[in-house]
Amino acid sequence: MAVGQVVDGLLVSADPFGSGWRPVFLVNVPIGLALLAASRRLLPDLPGDAGRGFDLPGLLTLAAALGLLVVPLVLGHELGWPAWGWAMLGGSALMFAVFAAVERRTAVRGGRPLIAGRVLGAPGLLPAAGAIFLIMAGFAGFMFAFALHQQAGLGRSALLAGLDSAPVAVAFGAASLLWQRVPQRLHRPLPVLGLALVAPGYVLVGLLLRGGGTVGMPEQAVLTVTGLAAGCAYSPLFARALGRVDPADAADASGVMVTVLQLGQVIGVTLLGTVFLGRVSYPAGAAASGHALLVTTAAIGGALAAAAVLAGRTGRAA
Repeated sequence: MAVGQVVDGLLVSADPFGSGWRPVFLVNVPIGLALLAASRRLLPDLPGDAGRGFDLPGLLTLAAALGLLVVPLVLGHELGWPAWGWAMLGGSALMFAVFAAVERRTAVRGGRPLIAGRVLGAPGLLPAAGAIFLIMAGFAGFMFAFALHQQAGLGRSALLAGLDSAPVAVAFGAASLLWQRVPQRLHRPLPVLGLALVAPGYVLVGLLLRGGGTVGMPEQAVLTVTGLAAGCAYSPLFARALGRVDPADAADASGVMVTVLQLGQVIGVTLLGTVFLGRVSYPAGAAASGHALLVTTAAIGGALAAAAVLAGRTGRAA
């Protein structure tokens, strides 16, 4: 995450061949191809993989449901929320219902549904997934709004904006990897304690930057602590989500969690980006942009307070 923020800023600032922002997406293509080639040599064949089957109807209906949800959210604000966007959102709800029916029918017929009902019933999985969804939505939404404020509001380059975002990303990643070094007695309440710091942390960043000032040491300190706290909430929740899943359902459960992660980031960028852009129209002054950031961080704080409630429910199942 941290490297991506900086490298993407560097790519945008370099503007190779006049391509603007496009290289930040194109860079994923060679990385993906390299990983695909490496996977054939490095990933093991697991017992039962060959006979697992492929739930094509479930995959198609879920893809349709997600597409109908994401497209209007991504384009809605820019296009003035046209009628077809609302129709797609309604169609998304319908397709999610169809997906649930398809999965039930597949299970009744003895097949292997894309998401088995017993996976969602694993103790702690649903509240942990909900909390992680909100954490990633808040994180992605903040990164999006913070980058816009830095570049469009304060006139900083994409590279400098990426560097300003690096501390929270580095802290998030470090805490996600090292949280188990926290004393054992704190492991159970750690997600709630972390979120109790994250929610006001984002709001405090918004308060510090509301006047249109640049990011200094106080703001970076708050961002770092907020990233550390978010990582201390995220990884224990992920462990709880998968910790009591039957080993035979591990692949299904991990697929659910990866979908939750990706969807949380998309929803965070689109909804919180709409909150931010609904408060400011560029070109605008730094103070107006700072006020929009404050409103956005307040919304993030509310979402993460809800995540703390969900995280508390996972402690009962741990």
